[in-house]
Amino acid sequence: MKIIGHRGAKGLAPENTISGLKKGLEHGVDELEFDLRVTKDGVVILNHNPELTDASGSKLSIRNHTYAQLKAHKIDLATFEEILQAVSNTVPLLVEVKPNEPTEPIVTIIKKYLASGWKSENFLLGSFSQHTLLALHKELPEIEKVVIERWSGVKARVRANQVKTKRLNMKSLWLWRSFLAPMHKRGWQISPYTMNNPGKVKKWEKYLYGVITDFPDRFEK
Repeated sequence: MKIIGHRGAKGLAPENTISGLKKGLEHGVDELEFDLRVTKDGVVILNHNPELTDASGSKLSIRNHTYAQLKAHKIDLATFEEILQAVSNTVPLLVEVKPNEPTEPIVTIIKKYLASGWKSENFLLGSFSQHTLLALHKELPEIEKVVIERWSGVKARVRANQVKTKRLNMKSLWLWRSFLAPMHKRGWQISPYTMNNPGKVKKWEKYLYGVITDFPDRFEK
């Protein structure tokens, strides 16, 4: 079973930051997951929500502000390229592209790194949005896709077939053994999010491809 660091290691360090992703590596994750959004001036950055929240609690819309404006409010705001340079290709990077974000700047960066010697297996591309996933698949068919789906196994399988993948990330709240066991038998590779209780994971472990966790230290091998 793979251990996948959620937003780096959200429970141990600031999420979606260089320090957060390095913290995940310190605890031996098999994959690093993080979120991408695009600023007004086309810079690809790491952030989960469509707004950036600064130390004072103020919220700034990412798509309506430039990278420089956002960086002034969050000193550890990381760009996609800074992450690629900082953590390199030590483990596969599970890149979640948020819905309604432009995919062109993201594709451009990945193609640049593929041309410089990175391998397609260094990346995984996921999204809740099928429109986004299909756009990424069209431009980067060689990179494995990950369908991110909250609860519907039927919808997840339909989406996965469209992008030729077996990888499904699904919300742990809606999963149960009688669903996981036959899915595993049929070759589906399910990773529930977000799971921080090793005891609960143990009950499902033989049916899981991986577990997405805020606390990779709790799952160290």
